[in-house]
Amino acid sequence: MAIYQKEYECMDRESLKKLQSERLVKQVKRMYENVELFRNRMDEMGLKPEDIKGVDDLYKLPFSYKKDLRDYYPYGLFAVPMKDIVRVHASSGTTGKQIVVGYTRNDLDMWSDCFARQLYAAGATDESFVQVSYGYGLFTGGLGAHDGAQKIGATVIPTSTGNTQRQIQTMIDFGSTHLCCTPSYACYLGETIEEMGVVDQLKLKAAILGAEPWTEEMRKTIESKLHIKAYDVYGLSEIMGPGVAYECECQKGMHVNEDMFIPEIIDPDTLEVLPIGAQGELVFTTITKEGFPLIRYRTRDIASLSLEKCSCGRTFIKMTKPQGRSDDMLIIRGVNVFPSQIEEVLLKVGGGITPNYQIIVDRVNNNDTLDVWVEMNEDIFTDDVKSIEATRKKITDALRSVLGIGATVKMVAPKTITRSEGKAKRVIDNRKLH
Repeated sequence: MAIYQKEYECMDRESLKKLQSERLVKQVKRMYENVELFRNRMDEMGLKPEDIKGVDDLYKLPFSYKKDLRDYYPYGLFAVPMKDIVRVHASSGTTGKQIVVGYTRNDLDMWSDCFARQLYAAGATDESFVQVSYGYGLFTGGLGAHDGAQKIGATVIPTSTGNTQRQIQTMIDFGSTHLCCTPSYACYLGETIEEMGVVDQLKLKAAILGAEPWTEEMRKTIESKLHIKAYDVYGLSEIMGPGVAYECECQKGMHVNEDMFIPEIIDPDTLEVLPIGAQGELVFTTITKEGFPLIRYRTRDIASLSLEKCSCGRTFIKMTKPQGRSDDMLIIRGVNVFPSQIEEVLLKVGGGITPNYQIIVDRVNNNDTLDVWVEMNEDIFTDDVKSIEATRKKITDALRSVLGIGATVKMVAPKTITRSEGKAKRVIDNRKLH
């Protein structure tokens, strides 16, 4: 596979550290001068920009939080005048005020480089046809992938989300070679393609999937249904958008674009910086971003970092697929439960069930309840009751073994659980209603 920007992606670690240090020092000075909240926090800590000599001093700097973005909504944390901001994006705001982020022309150029690196790693070239089925608009997914594909000279097919059968017909007619969307939508596309019986008419080679958690078992399902190789891309609006980290052909973690973002892993309780290889909360510092830079932003994603040499030739540090989010973690009867644990169990059980499920948490007589709805495929749905019950029991036992608590498993008919053309809603927590 080709490497898009070898001068950065394969930079030796010593040179990379020097580059990061130079960029960090400049970023801290710029933010101290232009972002009131950051300046106030540094002053409270008795820190001045000249105290930061390089990346070894990163731990001294204050953390940034999602709450900050809401408190200073919409433009209060921007580090340049609004006349220099050429685009804004925002989160959905489903749990509060929208998170608003801004980009200068240079920011957009660097972001497109990030996603271009992912596309190259997935085998895309200027002869590829990239179908972008992420949502366009304020969500960063659609335009992030779009600009990256355009940067490498590929033909962009901006289908956005929705109208699944038309999406598939477009794939066939336009000769799409690379698909960009959420993993849950890729699953849905795969299901529909099977029903239409047109998989042999596709020219798809790879899919670049992100914006929501997904397991290795789901990867296998997607690859099997679409006859492709599926790549994981990581990003979040606050830091840039899709392309903060990307998976190469080796698929042993995602390379973080360290020339632009410095990752750390911290203990979410003590805030101590953890050593390479330890699992904890992922923290990012942007060192090239102009419009909306952030220092030590707590992502709440649970992951680990690795400096293990990658046979692809890239030297960037790798992050694992997030195991869940510290703020998405469910505490049920005193036990920490991540939705990804449940998904992994269901996909490993395999035979007879689809990748579609829903987790429903409630409270009855002051006790937490955990129900898992599992959708059957057509084959098992037409089986006898004993076969369905055997599968249900197998799932129940596996969940108890993994989670350490019992769950009520309900087998539901095919197409019972609502499909999503964007991010799938897997968890319904009704306890807040009581």
